[in-house]
Amino acid sequence: MTKVIEIIGIGKKYPGVVANDNVNISIEGGSIHAIIGENGAGKSTLMKILFGLVKPDSGSIRVRGEELNLKSPQDAIAKGIGMVHQHFMLADNATVLENVILGSEPTGALGTIHYAAAREKLTEISQRYGLEIDPDQLVASLGVGERQRVEIAKVLFRGAEILILDEPTAVLVPQEVDELFSNLKGLTSNGLTIIFISHKLDEVLQIADDITVMRRGTTVANVHPKETSKKALAEYMIGGALPEPHPGESSRGSDKALKVEGVSFTDHDGRKVINELSLDIFSGEIVGLAGVEGNGQSELIELIMGLVKADSGSIEIVGLDASVATTRQIRDAGVGYIPQDRHRDGLLLGASLWENRVLGHQGTAPMADGLWVNKSAAKSDSERIVSEFDVRTPSINVAAHALSGGNQQKFIVGREMAGAPKVLIAAQPTRGVDVGAQAIIWNHLIEARRNGAAVLLVSADLDEIFKLSDRIAVIFRGEITNYLDPKKATPETLGMAMTGEKIA
Repeated sequence: MTKVIEIIGIGKKYPGVVANDNVNISIEGGSIHAIIGENGAGKSTLMKILFGLVKPDSGSIRVRGEELNLKSPQDAIAKGIGMVHQHFMLADNATVLENVILGSEPTGALGTIHYAAAREKLTEISQRYGLEIDPDQLVASLGVGERQRVEIAKVLFRGAEILILDEPTAVLVPQEVDELFSNLKGLTSNGLTIIFISHKLDEVLQIADDITVMRRGTTVANVHPKETSKKALAEYMIGGALPEPHPGESSRGSDKALKVEGVSFTDHDGRKVINELSLDIFSGEIVGLAGVEGNGQSELIELIMGLVKADSGSIEIVGLDASVATTRQIRDAGVGYIPQDRHRDGLLLGASLWENRVLGHQGTAPMADGLWVNKSAAKSDSERIVSEFDVRTPSINVAAHALSGGNQQKFIVGREMAGAPKVLIAAQPTRGVDVGAQAIIWNHLIEARRNGAAVLLVSADLDEIFKLSDRIAVIFRGEITNYLDPKKATPETLGMAMTGEKIA
């Protein structure tokens, strides 16, 4: 094989932060090259440089021996480099074909879109790479795995021969992961090169031809999957032994801290997304809610938190009737909330960390001092969170957007764990974080349970569901369809249940 990409001595600094420092990576053509590392290790910055979103301070990038000077993603695409982002960028009310050609429509002299030519090209791409997508299907009707194939087709439609995949399995069930890996093997067998960014070390070992490990902004190892292990990779990443969560015995109490009974909810489009759903969580237990994304998890969380109101049924949380209680009342009663979208619902990105510490807690001590925010308490507790949760930041005064996604997440978890919550709603608490940060967050969730909290864990990470849950509730089309014992169930049976099959 020949080297398709050579990343040579790349460096990038931001005020107070060295994002990349002398990064060196060689990637063979027709291979799957995984890049792993802790949050804040510099992976995202490096990929932004490779995709033309960020200009490096030093070093160079060569593609097929040509040194590149990328000024924009358009320059990268012109050189055959495409990127599939972790969060899909698709229009639900458009067809697959319309989504694929959006922004790259083949047109005639009068600006007329040549749909027939586009359809022919998309069909050829789909058949060549085994993507199995229907050009005329509405994206709204697609599952998560199918949407990901559409995103890959979008990149291929634009002529990409080098694909950057950012956390591609984050929201997939096991069967969909297997399908994705089959698709990726089909791409590389046709000569394409894939850069695979992931925190899931088992999957990296399964799919990658080569693995590069980054730590604190630089490359620390390049290994072959057959010559390493999950433990060794984790230790390369964090520079020491990987902490392991210790769930211990269940500390379940006798009182129900959360009671959801016969709840239904219709969204603004008139779709019934929650259908007579019932769910109880006792104090001192973790209930894992597993399901393919889009089956009502988000709406259930919003109902519990009082953000929307149910059509029917009842929700009682820490003794409050969520049908009449405000979100502020629910929060002030001792409910912690780790939202699934940290940027939209968890942080003010332009505000400092200590200001973000106050969010959701501005009505109770110690964050509140009468009618005023207690700045001293906010700053003091922010320092505690940074230390206790290993949040990598130059200062609590920096804006939240300056932190990597994983460090933002650790700060949110630290904020929501403060004050020993009675109920903790944890939605995708470790999405996008590295194995070291994951272990820290897991141990704090276990500690919350040990202290008597009722924890609702909503996660697409089945390993997380199995390791932390006392019970697993499976949600499918807005209903709880199965309860599984994590000590007896397998990832395969859980995956089957998540696609609607009733498990005895």
